[in-house]
Amino acid sequence: MATYQHILVVIDPLQDDQPALRRAVYLQQRLGGRIKAFLPVYDFSYEMTTLLSPDERSAMRQGVVSQRTAWIREQASDYLDAGVPIEIKVVWHNRAFEAIIQEVLSDNHDLLLKMAHQHDRLQSVVFTPTDWHLLRKCPCPVWMVKDKPWPENGKALVAVNLGSEEPHHDLLNQKLVRETRDLARLVDHTDVHLVSAYPVTPVNIAIELPDFDPSVYNNAIRGQHLIAMKALRQHYAIDESLTHVVKGLPEEVIPDLADHLNVGVVVLGTVGRTGLSAAFLGNTAEQVIDHLRCDLLAIKPDGFACPVQPDDDEDD
Repeated sequence: MATYQHILVVIDPLQDDQPALRRAVYLQQRLGGRIKAFLPVYDFSYEMTTLLSPDERSAMRQGVVSQRTAWIREQASDYLDAGVPIEIKVVWHNRAFEAIIQEVLSDNHDLLLKMAHQHDRLQSVVFTPTDWHLLRKCPCPVWMVKDKPWPENGKALVAVNLGSEEPHHDLLNQKLVRETRDLARLVDHTDVHLVSAYPVTPVNIAIELPDFDPSVYNNAIRGQHLIAMKALRQHYAIDESLTHVVKGLPEEVIPDLADHLNVGVVVLGTVGRTGLSAAFLGNTAEQVIDHLRCDLLAIKPDGFACPVQPDDDEDD
């Protein structure tokens, strides 16, 4: 069971309001534990000042770190005055995502929160390159927070993969459901919905095989998903009304259902691999994430191999 007792919050340096910190305090007040407000900073111009000695450049960097630390403390002053345990840490690092993941690894953080920016016209969430690196490579769960109030009676929607024969997907489905239900019960007793999308009939098969019956194929695929969903919901005593098996592409089905249900957070798994491919989420997950318009909680499978190594000298 994930209790999220050691939360790392990435501070947005470009704005005074910090939705990720606000969400972290919301969680901490219900789960306990502690929060670290973290900001990696870097200015290349400081490294180009060749007329200064290494000690002078180091002092300049430390001055920036001290200024940003004081700024974060001001941002968090109301929480600190209320007794919320928030540690503040600013580091000088030229690759933000590496600094963040190294902090997760070095201090054993069990949840990472970061703000995701919103596209005003489409009201969709826009992810930065740093966001994508974190979603792909961070070993602990990553919660991308939208700058939007938590919906009244907000729900959690767990996207499960019921169409794969690979055993690691079954284990990941169970982990997603288990951790989301535990979190929902501890935080606000919100409903947990499950969703699985199943594919439509491939057009090329219907064209190349005249005797092929698309309706039989669709019914068979839907039946397989319904059976798998029933087994999953019964294992966790989830009411059938909270499960959804929908025809279509996951990147369309999941965001649309999230909007329809007024979901506060979508929870999905990111496939872990070994070696060089450990850096990738998987095409389906990436497409779903890119279409969401609410908070996202991305959870890695057990045994995920983080491609980023801890760095003891994070000031270099």
